[in-house]
Amino acid sequence: MSVEQHLTDRNLALELVRVTEAGALAAARLVGRGEKEEADGAAVSAMRIAFQSVHIRGTVIIGEGEKDHAPMLYNGEAVGFGDGPEIDIAVDPVEGTNAVAYGRPNGLAVIGCTPKGGMFNPGRSYYCKKLVVGKEAANVIDLDAPVADNLKKIAFALGKPVSELNIFVLDKPRHVGLINDIRIAGARIHLYTDGDVAGALMAADPRHQMDVLMGIGGTPEAVITACALKGTGAQMLTRLNPLSDEERKNIEADGISIDTIRSIDDLITSNESYFAATGITEGELLDGVAYRGEYAITSSMATRGRTGTTRYIQAWHNRKKLATMSSVRY
Repeated sequence: MSVEQHLTDRNLALELVRVTEAGALAAARLVGRGEKEEADGAAVSAMRIAFQSVHIRGTVIIGEGEKDHAPMLYNGEAVGFGDGPEIDIAVDPVEGTNAVAYGRPNGLAVIGCTPKGGMFNPGRSYYCKKLVVGKEAANVIDLDAPVADNLKKIAFALGKPVSELNIFVLDKPRHVGLINDIRIAGARIHLYTDGDVAGALMAADPRHQMDVLMGIGGTPEAVITACALKGTGAQMLTRLNPLSDEERKNIEADGISIDTIRSIDDLITSNESYFAATGITEGELLDGVAYRGEYAITSSMATRGRTGTTRYIQAWHNRKKLATMSSVRY
């Protein structure tokens, strides 16, 4: 039996929600304290423990890795109970470390996964150019087209003027030119300090006002996002965009093409893909962890590529009972 056949009747994303919940609960204790490494470390430890209850033979393809000199959830680490299907894992225990450290919106704990071999491994690429739209405009975007041309085509596909388009852009110095081009085109810019994954999911979510994500963001986050968007009909186009000579040299040494444009189907080649996310700080996509007496309340989402289904899950966690069952502080 192939891995994909084994997973046909199993929604792994629902199992992985328990892992992202654990990470979010652990990191939430440190929201707003300015200690991003401590928050990240708490989430990593909690998620690593939670992975042990998931019946998979998982390998972390995208994790804390070399970039963060991580002792846990590092690239190549084996996770899971050690039985079941072989799974490639992309994990970001705190997506938006500054958001969590400084109490800003859209901090998430996220996981994406596919059967072994179904996920693009970006190696030592940390940044890529991205363009994300929802289903209605999926077939009209061009990563190499001028900003104004893309926005005109997107607006036409959505049936509204460019002036009513809402564009998610990370508020970074590298985006000064992009911001100017969007303003000249006449669209509305929404600047966020953090939230690469959240921004892409908002742009692809028909319930949300955001229409487009543009700019340069994390490559690992792009692969995780592709897990979430697979099967939804949305589209994300990417191209590696190293921000330093060292990053460029490392990508070339890894034998990865920098010039290739990669879509969702290039980043995630298996239809049996899964994504789970839990909010840490308050956000437009998911609520952050909230506390009511002895309960901690989490807001999560789970998606499955094969069916295109997205589920939203609220959970009330009894912290007193968890304290008797786990070494993790919630």
